[in-house]
Amino acid sequence: MKFKAFLTEHGVSLLERRFLPALDKMGKICHLFLTRDHAIFLHNLLNGDGVQCIAQFRKEALFDDYRISSQNEDRIAFAIDVSLLLRAVRSSVSICTEFNNRLQIKLVKKLPPNCTQPMPFLTFETKGYKSAVIQDVPISKPLSRAQVLELQTALDIAQDLPQTLVQVPDLNQLQNFVERMKHVGDLLNVSISKYGDLHVQISTTLITLGAEFRKLLVIGEQAEAPSEDRNLSAQSRSERAISRGDAQSVQVSVKHFSRSLQCHLAKPDCAFYGIAPQGACLTVIFQFFIPGTRQTDKSISLHCRLPVLDPG
Repeated sequence: MKFKAFLTEHGVSLLERRFLPALDKMGKICHLFLTRDHAIFLHNLLNGDGVQCIAQFRKEALFDDYRISSQNEDRIAFAIDVSLLLRAVRSSVSICTEFNNRLQIKLVKKLPPNCTQPMPFLTFETKGYKSAVIQDVPISKPLSRAQVLELQTALDIAQDLPQTLVQVPDLNQLQNFVERMKHVGDLLNVSISKYGDLHVQISTTLITLGAEFRKLLVIGEQAEAPSEDRNLSAQSRSERAISRGDAQSVQVSVKHFSRSLQCHLAKPDCAFYGIAPQGACLTVIFQFFIPGTRQTDKSISLHCRLPVLDPG
């Protein structure tokens, strides 16, 4: 089982300034899944508890001279502490900048002090004229063939798209609203219609607080909003759309919804919200454009799946 590569300047920038800070907010530990073509960071895919988060990069987006080999179809996966990984990348970057060197990343086994068994590490190494600076980030024992298959299966399932997605161009507006909601209650009702409406509402015995985003861009199944609904309240419109089969509604944790919005640290250009068939989960897909264009950067993807709560 071998892996080594050089992080490109662009790759370092993506990880250090954008994606690792976002992933760090999602949870302390994630899986790093390396294949022949991709590096994928995965949160909560195997335990099913909490927000699932998947950040996937084509190898060219992060690395140069990428080499991987294993007896499991050249696939390697392990658990890693995101904050330790971020710290290692940041300090390695400052050293690389100082000495104007490339940053190599590789999997190694070392014997730590006071241990009798070698332990696996993800090592960052930058070589100077007369010396090398090495930083070791401890990782879990690499996943077995059966565990990698389980991870791949969970990843394949998590790639399923909702039939209707609506685009939220201003995440800050949504984030500000959810911040206010956090002090009202714990449960958030989210409904999404084929008309391009996103309705979020929190209710307690004393107060109901809601927000509606209308006439959003729709991808997938869409429909024309009935003219007779035009003058109704947001809640009535949402209820009528659900009764017609033109909308779906789910209940999620405010804490989970707020945590998924931390992905704004990765600096996406916009986000799409959708509800999986049978209301299985709430999906948030973050879109990134090639700099200076409105074309999707297909070398990077990031999305979250929020577990749905039983309204009963």
